[in-house]
Amino acid sequence: MSDSVSDCTEQRRSAVTEAEVEALVRGICFKTGPPRLLGVEVEWLVHELRGPRLPVAPERLEAAYAALRTLPLRSALTVEPGGQLELSSAPAASLMECVRSVSADLDAVRAGLREADLGLSGFGQDPWNPPSRYLHEPRYDAMERYLDRAGPEGRAMMCTSASVQVCLDAGYEEPGPLGHGRRWWLAHQLGAVLVAAFAHSPMARGRRTGWRSTRQSLWASMDPGRTDAPLLGGDPRAAWARRVLDAPVMCVRGAEAPWEVPEDLSFRDWTRSAAPPDRTDLDYHMTTLFPPVRPRGHLELRMIDAQPGEDGWIVPLAVTAALFDDPDAAEVAYRTVKPLAERAGSAPAPRNPLWHDAARYGLADPELREAAAICFAAAYEALPRLGATTEVLDAVAEFTERYVARGRCPADDLVGAAASHHHGGSGRRPAGRPHGLSDGKDLST
Repeated sequence: MSDSVSDCTEQRRSAVTEAEVEALVRGICFKTGPPRLLGVEVEWLVHELRGPRLPVAPERLEAAYAALRTLPLRSALTVEPGGQLELSSAPAASLMECVRSVSADLDAVRAGLREADLGLSGFGQDPWNPPSRYLHEPRYDAMERYLDRAGPEGRAMMCTSASVQVCLDAGYEEPGPLGHGRRWWLAHQLGAVLVAAFAHSPMARGRRTGWRSTRQSLWASMDPGRTDAPLLGGDPRAAWARRVLDAPVMCVRGAEAPWEVPEDLSFRDWTRSAAPPDRTDLDYHMTTLFPPVRPRGHLELRMIDAQPGEDGWIVPLAVTAALFDDPDAAEVAYRTVKPLAERAGSAPAPRNPLWHDAARYGLADPELREAAAICFAAAYEALPRLGATTEVLDAVAEFTERYVARGRCPADDLVGAAASHHHGGSGRRPAGRPHGLSDGKDLST
């Protein structure tokens, strides 16, 4: 959410035509070659150490973040609209280089926050607090105005959600398990399995929402022109170019705030207007698109909820890297999720039946549970070939035993603990409305 100008285009100020936009996007947003680099973006909710449910006053956040920016981190440190903290790794040449680099940065960040009596929490959606915007900048003012037109989900996404985003090379130009076409398709089908296995946002404002991943339900309820994936089945470059051109323009930047927030203006329409956009407008427009898989030269997988525990983020990173970058594991994953594509149907992610059920039921869904079990086993077998240490293997094995083998996900722990703490109940999932923000049993204090 804290994207700077997209790195999948070069900057040059001059008006762009519709044809130029299509050629630029097709040519640059999928940089093919052997999968060599890996990255991760980890987002966290920031809380008071004396009480994790307590929101942090803006002035305390500002002082803490100012101190963190003086740290010699390898990762880029940014702040989300609601005050969430994000660390984005540098591209790493191996899984363990990525793990070690981000772990060291997180240790430094946590130590710095402790000095301010603050801590980090890994939830896909803040379980207790309503949306409250920390950053008041023209980009986020415009984004809020735009998203509010469709309902409250956008504001909740901006201010109360957090994720683990895995960044993978696009893959070879040629076909095969590591080809860019196969990896693009796999990301959208395996993505539902990752949603289900790592769902960790079953509550909002102290209430059960009826979803294992409330965060994913927010994305599916927002503007489809901004959050839907392109239709699968054809050339990924052409599909993404069409998506960029046909997506609505969120805002037109200006020298002064507030920025203009147009209605019913696609980027294609803008290129045909009397005042067409330039290259920097194209760059910026692409940072306002939030599909579950976003091509930025590499592939950015955006569907995984933030995870519990200081090192919980390592498991989705390791499993995802193994299932994409190890040829044998990638082939197993492809064969395993191929039957799920029929269940997804023709609708794009995250709005199709497969993704809906992954977000609502997690691994309580039998087909998703079976697919996850096969994929996690393949990932575990592949990880030593990627250089994974015993600690990483043990973490994946523990997650598999605790959740995947039992048809559970981290969301089940959170609901069960909250219900037991407050009411001595079983934490059973109630039925909920599709957007889920006001359904369920009250778990607030």
